[in-house]
Amino acid sequence: MADLEPLIERLAAENPEFRQLQQEHEQYEVELKELTNRGFLTLDQQWRVSELKKLKLMGKDRMESMIRHARDAAHA
Repeated sequence: MADLEPLIERLAAENPEFRQLQQEHEQYEVELKELTNRGFLTLDQQWRVSELKKLKLMGKDRMESMIRHARDAAHA
C-alpha cells in the first residue's frame, strides 16, 4: 500500500470523483463508529449499519478500480 500512496494522493488531487469517494468513505466510517459505539441499536439503526457497510464497500471497490486503472495506465 505504501507504494500506492503517491498514486492515491495524485488521484485525490486530480480526480474529483476519487476525492468525493474518499470523503464519503470517511463520513460513512464516522457514522458507523458512532452507531456501533451505542449499547443498543433500534431496527432502523441496525439497518443503517448494514447500509453504511455496503456503501463503504462499494466506494472502496470503486476507488480500488480507479487505482488499478491509473496504475496500469502509468505502466503502459
